[in-house]
Amino acid sequence: MRSTPPDRPSARSGWRRLGTAAAATAALLLAGFGTAVQADAAPSATTAKATWTATPCATPKHKGELACNSYRVTGGLTAYQKEQAKITGITPKAADAATPSGYGPTDLRSAYGLTSAATSNGAGETIAIVDAYNDPNAEADLATYRSYYGLSACTTANGCFKKVSQTGSTTSLPASDTGWAEEISLDLDMASAVCPNCNILLVEATSATMANLGTAVNRAVTLGAKYVSNSYGGSESSSDTSYDSSYFNHAGVAITVSAGDSGYGAEYPAASKYVTSVGGTALAKATSTTRGWSETVWKTSSTEGTGSGCSAYDTKPTWQTDTGCTRRTISDVSAVADPATGVSVYDSYGITAGWYTFGGTSASSPIIAGVYALAGTPSTSSYPASFPYAKAGTSALNDVTSGNNGTCSTTYLCTAQSGYDGPTGLGTPEGVSAFTG
Repeated sequence: MRSTPPDRPSARSGWRRLGTAAAATAALLLAGFGTAVQADAAPSATTAKATWTATPCATPKHKGELACNSYRVTGGLTAYQKEQAKITGITPKAADAATPSGYGPTDLRSAYGLTSAATSNGAGETIAIVDAYNDPNAEADLATYRSYYGLSACTTANGCFKKVSQTGSTTSLPASDTGWAEEISLDLDMASAVCPNCNILLVEATSATMANLGTAVNRAVTLGAKYVSNSYGGSESSSDTSYDSSYFNHAGVAITVSAGDSGYGAEYPAASKYVTSVGGTALAKATSTTRGWSETVWKTSSTEGTGSGCSAYDTKPTWQTDTGCTRRTISDVSAVADPATGVSVYDSYGITAGWYTFGGTSASSPIIAGVYALAGTPSTSSYPASFPYAKAGTSALNDVTSGNNGTCSTTYLCTAQSGYDGPTGLGTPEGVSAFTG
């Protein structure tokens, strides 16, 4: 059993190749807090299940591109809203996206034991966010998110924020894209939520091909980022081992990658042996536990949930010791991804400007990148994907032991258990000690 955890009160995105993405549906406004209605006046409202749709970039525009697998809530009530209704006695009502209705920075830090580290750590560190196409409102939307939650300003002017193309240009940027702008807002907000003292580098690839996204990863590293989040993935191919060498073999850099949102099945680059593959959970308040939170594997249906699996091409890294997969196993660690227990994001490009709730492993990847940043700069010869394995089975990680993301012949690859499993890896962060080497 774990001892009392640290920092506690006592009490596709991923991305998929064309043909594997879920079709995006029309964007709808998410439920926010509107005109107050007493909870006892409309009891059914507090049990209304959240509904969501894949973000528009879930369908690639061109053959050979990767696709985003993040989801945006469109109706019903999120876990955050239901919790607020319990506290305030006021039932949320569909409104105009004027108020956040997903978990915010305080919630995420509480859930993962990061409150003290987020206050004290991260200064001088740079988290890079790699996405495709341009979000012209990225800096302004990030400013709104950070201001609302009381985070310090992170702007181009003060040196905290920088946006570049895959060539490193700050002026010659890719074509703008509304769907990818939603993804970018999600990624930037999650990095800010977990590591508010960190600098943020947004690298925008010319398009969503592996070659361009990989070039953007290399650019991020060239520009000094020691933490690089990638919320994209696709079906594996025989080219993946060459992509490993060309784009992801960066010693001394923590590279996180979403495990995917299509349920059981391996995706790339989450399958790269050089990255930390990040699975997804459903996160809920749990007042009966010392931690105050509980998590299960995120699964909505047989085709929607966190990814996991056994790579067909990538060799097993030396730090992975599970025996049911002779090659690289996905995932390593995990964090919140279920849209029903989703995170608050501010976005304004191509949709009604306002607050939206997002899910998908596109949320969990930048969260884990932020945890690595709070833990401190990796040594120059290290591969940070190995760090959590040194703390397996300790109180440095929250072991997720319930739920599954599908069916498979080797049970632990798709079903949670004590210790390592595919859907959630070694578990979720409990402080930062599992993310330092």
